[in-house]
Amino acid sequence: MYTAKGQLDRNALIKQYQPLVRKLAHHMMAKLPPSVEVDDLIQVGLIGLSDALSRYEPSQGVQFETFATQRIRGAMLDELRGSDWMSRSSRKGQKDIEAAMRRLEHALGRTPLESEIATEMGLPLVEYQSLLSKVRGTQLVYLEDMHRADDDDDSYLDRHIADSSTDPLNVLRDQRLRESLVAAIKALPEREQYIMSMYYEQDMNLKEIAAVLDVTESRICQLHSQSIARLRAKMRTH
Repeated sequence: MYTAKGQLDRNALIKQYQPLVRKLAHHMMAKLPPSVEVDDLIQVGLIGLSDALSRYEPSQGVQFETFATQRIRGAMLDELRGSDWMSRSSRKGQKDIEAAMRRLEHALGRTPLESEIATEMGLPLVEYQSLLSKVRGTQLVYLEDMHRADDDDDSYLDRHIADSSTDPLNVLRDQRLRESLVAAIKALPEREQYIMSMYYEQDMNLKEIAAVLDVTESRICQLHSQSIARLRAKMRTH
């Protein structure tokens, strides 16, 4: 879109891509505690969109929407990193869940059930599920920071691997990480695999996933949190 003087019409472009900002903000909310307001993320995302308009160079061979997505998501992550939005108790809760999962996997030789994790932590199932909802924010950096904005056509497994380099050691390390992550996801309970696929591969939000699986949105949030905790517990050893 250009003005009469042949310059990019920033206002028109910002209006055009506002739905993209809202989509990214709502998608990111799955990994954030209830205390974070989606409107705040949207405002920060609009700043990222404006930055993308200033920096975009068509000669780089990247589509604007792909470039803008990277800038918008980056602006949101930077804002979250710079604020004290996660309580100590929530961070401790996440670590306690992961520790319980690791102990059970070692003892049982398989992926533990939700009820088994609750028992291991000495919590009633309903309290464990409530804790899953509270620890959402501790998961943000784990997957979101590993996103590669130039891989929109790849599967979500591909998007979660760090950039490789010409260093053979780094290439080997990335390959091992990739294999470990694939194995960890395949070890998830079937329903949690579906949720991960719909969220990361099909880019569905929690409400949409809840409708597909015919459960509440809060339940999908809990299962998503549990899935990430399982992956973190496994991947900490790599």
